[in-house]
Amino acid sequence: MTPVAIRVQKRRDALRKAGLRPVQIWVPDTRTPGFDAECQRQARLVAEAEQHDPALMSFLETAASDLDGWDV
Repeated sequence: MTPVAIRVQKRRDALRKAGLRPVQIWVPDTRTPGFDAECQRQARLVAEAEQHDPALMSFLETAASDLDGWDV
């Protein structure tokens, strides 16, 4: 093992000993061609849904207020 690998392993071992575990999270690549267009498309769908269902925002706010520590 290289010194860097040993240091990384020690750090991981210490974190595990502290009760933590590693988690890998995959997120969208914002550099991908078309990412901006897809964001705009989804935002447009949400805006259209709000226009067609005036009670939607009220429903979402009510649902959100049920969450512990949520500030509306």
